[in-house]
Amino acid sequence: MSAKEKLKARAEQIVGRLVRTVAHAMGQRTTAAKGAALQTRGKARALKEKAKGRFGF
Repeated sequence: MSAKEKLKARAEQIVGRLVRTVAHAMGQRTTAAKGAALQTRGKARALKEKAKGRFGF
């Protein structure tokens, strides 16, 4: 698993969680949904990288 891609995936998860939490606290539902989508994209990227590492791609 590429360290750069792993870091990028983790950063997306953290930023997404932060955006979602702050937007939810401020009552901004659309921005909260965008933050949740970013967090999910980070999780998917991490899962992809983990699979690549296991299968040696």
